[in-house]
Amino acid sequence: MNKSSKTPLLDRVTSPDELRCLPASDLRCLADELRTETIDAVSVTGGHLGAGLGVVELTVALHYVFDTPRDRLIWDVGHQAYPHKILTGRRSRIRTLRQGGGLSGFTKRAESEYDPFGAAHSSTSISAGLGMAVARDFAGRRNNVICVIGDGALSAGMAYEAMNNAGAMQSRLIVILNDNDMSIAPPTGAMSAYLARLVSGGTYRSIRETIKQLAQHLPKFFYEKAKRTEEFARGFWTGGTLFEELGFFYIGPIDGHNLDHLLPVLINVRDADDGPILVHVVTQKGKGYAPAEANADKYHAVSTFDVITGAQAKPKVNAPSYTRVFAESLIKEAEKDDKIVAITGAMPSGTGLDLFGKAFPTRTFDVGIAEQHAVTFAAGLAAEGFKPFCAIYSTFLQRAYDQVVHDVAIQKLPVRFAMDRAGLVGADGPTHAGSFDLAYLTCLPGFVVMAAADEAELVHMVATAAAYSDGPIAFRYPRGEGIGMEMPQEGEPLAIGKGRVLREGSRIALFSLGTRLQEVLKAAQELASHGLSTTVADARFAKPVDRELLRRLAANHEVLITIEEGSTGGFGALCLHALSDDGFLDNGLRIRTMVLPDAFLDHDKPERMYAKAGLDAKGIVAKVFEALGRAAEAERVKIA
Repeated sequence: MNKSSKTPLLDRVTSPDELRCLPASDLRCLADELRTETIDAVSVTGGHLGAGLGVVELTVALHYVFDTPRDRLIWDVGHQAYPHKILTGRRSRIRTLRQGGGLSGFTKRAESEYDPFGAAHSSTSISAGLGMAVARDFAGRRNNVICVIGDGALSAGMAYEAMNNAGAMQSRLIVILNDNDMSIAPPTGAMSAYLARLVSGGTYRSIRETIKQLAQHLPKFFYEKAKRTEEFARGFWTGGTLFEELGFFYIGPIDGHNLDHLLPVLINVRDADDGPILVHVVTQKGKGYAPAEANADKYHAVSTFDVITGAQAKPKVNAPSYTRVFAESLIKEAEKDDKIVAITGAMPSGTGLDLFGKAFPTRTFDVGIAEQHAVTFAAGLAAEGFKPFCAIYSTFLQRAYDQVVHDVAIQKLPVRFAMDRAGLVGADGPTHAGSFDLAYLTCLPGFVVMAAADEAELVHMVATAAAYSDGPIAFRYPRGEGIGMEMPQEGEPLAIGKGRVLREGSRIALFSLGTRLQEVLKAAQELASHGLSTTVADARFAKPVDRELLRRLAANHEVLITIEEGSTGGFGALCLHALSDDGFLDNGLRIRTMVLPDAFLDHDKPERMYAKAGLDAKGIVAKVFEALGRAAEAERVKIA
């Protein structure tokens, strides 16, 4: 045995070009090494594990058969792309996943030429792939476009819209359906693999095309009969009737962990020359790692863990998570009111509605990755007198904005929106940040929008939403645990549009919305040490703004600063409008709005992200000094 043969294959494969130089007989060993490397890397960083382990063999096969990056390989969602990153020149940085300055947890165009399309939200791959395929045809190129989409992502209508369009256009596009829940059909072993190779091969497709040409010379009745007979026979043995109706040539199902099955089918598909093709590949989440195989949900996304035992690190918990507080508060409200129902879009545990579902299984609805449907479904319930709580992450509610406007706001229907993951979310980065909901909801007529400053306030906001029936109402809260507040026994509805004062001062007014309140209180304490008497107020409501409180703050203070965990155009903008209407902007009031910067902030620890955004105590103090014209002191604060 020569020296190079003792070197692990993964050490010798630093790019797909080197991968394609290997004999096919080495790929099984390479896949095993890739799986081990993925497990080890994620054990250090945390992140998405189960989905990536399920596509190790598929990843190897795709890069081996296709000429990436010239052939475009698009991973839907992207949380299964860690093995892909390792094979595409990023292995040396794989243990920086989701860390500040490190690799993204999803595909990202700026990170590598092997990531032709950035993704972190579901069901976008086929639409993007079709766009790339059409662009390729316009340019006269011959490269392949391959979209890998999980079966869960097919619960979103966007995937079917794209497939319908692709089928109608008959563009040359390859879709790999990664069926990791066996939700469509299980593979049937050797016979399934044989049929997949047969129908994907050039001989079958050539004969099929020849017969099709001959049949066109027959009367239309016989032609349609022959066509349907062939489709029925193929569908009977292989499944895929739905995809055939959408215009795709269906192949599968095949075992996604068997390279002897995968490689010949992918080669046939690569060399096919006509129309869109769907290859149905069945895989297992967590494949090759026993703890992940045994508990796919628990190991879908993980914290750091021990590779030997699978035990995940359990961070010290000082307070209940906001998500849990929401769920338990909603359960208490639902115990008093049988009109309350809860809706989520494929995120029952992420939104806490798994707890609600255990308490009220018939009043809990998981509609899949279908936010548009979730919102209009909730609107229909509200129209019939029920009290729907639509629990959707802030970033995912963006996908249903037209339904929020058209089906809820215009009709003044009392749908309750519980927006988890508001503000910056840390390791998931800009694709999952809840940066824009304040701006995109407060601009809608008749909408009430709240932001919880802490977990106790969240309890009251759930009660407020349950009691409110005059139109749509939303409340936002962050990811992670609360601050350790003493919790109320039950929520009490808040007066709509009324804030509260937590600290009285005379010179500086800090008007806070949301969970920056603790940093605002720290800033007030620091300002007091500089002789600046400071009032701190919690708005509670972004809309309607507490105009009475706002006027008092403006009239009695030299400087007024608004602070929020959202983009420009939200709470601060509404305050400026109100003060302008009341003439306060003409009397020398020094007012500043503190919002997230006009940029997408890369992943990092949330506290570092907020510091970078200037929305921590230090940033607030510096902003006050800037407003007072004390630039030198502001700079000293920033660099301290």
